[in-house]
Amino acid sequence: MTGYGQAQGQSDGVTYIVEIKTVNNRYFKANIKLPEAVAFLEEDIDKLLRENVLRGTVNYVLRLKEISASELYDIDEGALRAIVERLSRIACSPDIKCNIDVGSLLALPGILAPVSPDEKAAEQIKKDVLSTTQKAIDRLKQMRAAEGAALAADLNGHCKAISENLGQIVTRSSVVLQEYQKKLKKRVDELLADAKLKLDEETLAREVAVFADRSDISEEIARLGSHLQQFIESCQGQPKGTPDPGNSAAGRRLDFLSQEMLREINTISSKASDSEITHWVVDIKCRIDRIKEQVQNIE
Repeated sequence: MTGYGQAQGQSDGVTYIVEIKTVNNRYFKANIKLPEAVAFLEEDIDKLLRENVLRGTVNYVLRLKEISASELYDIDEGALRAIVERLSRIACSPDIKCNIDVGSLLALPGILAPVSPDEKAAEQIKKDVLSTTQKAIDRLKQMRAAEGAALAADLNGHCKAISENLGQIVTRSSVVLQEYQKKLKKRVDELLADAKLKLDEETLAREVAVFADRSDISEEIARLGSHLQQFIESCQGQPKGTPDPGNSAAGRRLDFLSQEMLREINTISSKASDSEITHWVVDIKCRIDRIKEQVQNIE
């Protein structure tokens, strides 16, 4: 699900600014960007994000303001002085003419490094950054909750339409067998009329029984209805007999249920030989496809 959360906090003259953006993804993926001075917090921030966001690509950015360069970086003056002295001796050669740019020397490995805070300072920085991060996460959740409410309304609309079509299928399936028996008897009677033969009722009953067994969709209808009810309960809150929804990903459950619903309606489609049932089946399949697209965005 998409969302955005921003928060800032201040401690010891340093302002921490956190921005979190999420976009749709079936799985959790975190992209964390930190200043070098607080890079040691990446694992803690990743853990906090995973505890609050179950699905989606999370883009996390932390910026520091009102902090001096001396507090962020440390210069190895001894190494820099040794390099400058050696370059100076080389530059004194009559066949070499060059100027020494100390600023460029800072890019050499080991000369400039982020300051490593002591244990006490590191613990305070961790506390401040994680506190600010949690505020940004809370605002992110508010935005994602608003999107979730809109998705839930859309999914409930599809579920209601599927339930209505399923009811029509149930009603129609109860008369299909009777119509098939009448059509079969009429057709056979017409073929046997010229031969002046009479249709054996036992043979007719056997043929109708074979058709009934081959086209029976009562089990598929029952399973589809059960999956649909579980789907609706999951959209509304905690399904019966499941653990605390805060500890599980509802989106994955909805994804699984939508796949099972599609499986059942495909079986109904292959068994049904009635044009009216086929019409309702097509509508249900279209709505389930829409549902499958939407649940990919749900956490």
